[in-house]
Amino acid sequence: MNNGFIIETRDLYKTYKVGEVAVPALRGVDLIVRKGEFLSIVGPSGSGKSTLFHIIGGLTPPTSGEVLVAGENLAALTDAGRTRLRRGMVGFVFQKFNLLPNLTARDNIAVARFIAGNKGPDAGFEEILALLGIAGRLDHKPNALSGGEQQRVAIARAVVNHPAILLADEPTGNLDTENSQSVLELLRDLNRRLGQTVLMITHNPEAAAYGHHIVNMRDGRIVDRT
Repeated sequence: MNNGFIIETRDLYKTYKVGEVAVPALRGVDLIVRKGEFLSIVGPSGSGKSTLFHIIGGLTPPTSGEVLVAGENLAALTDAGRTRLRRGMVGFVFQKFNLLPNLTARDNIAVARFIAGNKGPDAGFEEILALLGIAGRLDHKPNALSGGEQQRVAIARAVVNHPAILLADEPTGNLDTENSQSVLELLRDLNRRLGQTVLMITHNPEAAAYGHHIVNMRDGRIVDRT
């Protein structure tokens, strides 16, 4: 890790082929995120923010440029190495809750621990449950939970393995105003209390204001950072 940077992108380009047409999604993005920072990335649809999210998370490769996560160059890692890095370092929260409908909230969270190879007791789990306010809802399946409760379970699943980085892509996109505010406050609390670096993608300026800093994107480029 360099100078306290936990995420760094250098001259990042991503181009998609649609038939014979090359469609640029990112056009030379340079970004740094410091350890413990809550950074909001804002932009309209098509600005490249979700593409940037997926590349930083190691879910899709860039066309060119470099991505460093905790000092490791993703391009230098094998597929297995990128999977290891994601499991150990990164938690994901998406607009869609992606909970398994036939499992209880408890078992949805347990699946994430199992996949990461964490099978023993977790001393910090109760703190996470208390912070998220879902301890009393763990034995319910997703269809018995409100949208806000489902997103809390999704956040618990994302942070149960204590990742250093939490990537949140439009985490309030399917929620009403009250639940949106609650989820944003939870993300801020996770950042403050657990020291997790939070990178949040949003189109909503009010949601973006919860971050320490805001990066604005347009047409595949960063246009300013405040």
